[in-house]
Amino acid sequence: MSKGTICIVEDDEDIREILEIQLKREGYTPLSAESGEKGLRLIREHQPALVVLDLMLPGMDGFDVCREIRASKTMRTIPILMLTARGEEADIITGLELGADDYVTKPFSPRVVISRIKSVLRRSLRTPEDPDRIVEYGRIEIDPPRHLVKVNGEPVDLTATEYKLLLFLCKRPGWVFTRQQIVDNVQGEDYPVTDRSVDVQVVGLRKKLGDQAEMIETVRGVGYRARELS
Repeated sequence: MSKGTICIVEDDEDIREILEIQLKREGYTPLSAESGEKGLRLIREHQPALVVLDLMLPGMDGFDVCREIRASKTMRTIPILMLTARGEEADIITGLELGADDYVTKPFSPRVVISRIKSVLRRSLRTPEDPDRIVEYGRIEIDPPRHLVKVNGEPVDLTATEYKLLLFLCKRPGWVFTRQQIVDNVQGEDYPVTDRSVDVQVVGLRKKLGDQAEMIETVRGVGYRARELS
């Protein structure tokens, strides 16, 4: 039984074939397209579980495909894993801000792509959480109704902005967020949250988390994420 359909939108035939082989081995049903236009047609018709989307495509590029998917009532919830050339930080940031769920840089290991696909699919299957539910993330515990954070069982005094930043990341472990996405989602009451000040907030937050500081990871050139727990 297939674990689901994965649509690969990639103009490199060799990459498409490698990914198709790996996906079949893992029990998925791959569909592939060599252009953005054909990829969108396949996505609309088959409503895949996930889209692997190259950014540099002939004609309609990956950014435009991503925009179309996120603007569509029928496709907007489909997870997107971007493929991008190594070092194209601006492209990664743009793709994430357009709504991509994760990214892999080229050249890549097929095993890494499969691992990322599984990770994104796990996230997409999670049901919406009760906003008042206690968030347990490793040795960090966040109690939204009481606005209380504990690390290793001990209360930690956070500013309002640090608290919102921690809650935002810990509710979405493994998700990469650009600084602008963090700014858009964390409204600072005690500190003006700007693109640059996000770094300052993270530095302060890590100091207060003590031996759990490494749980907040820097994604170089892009932003931050809460480390995905195994």
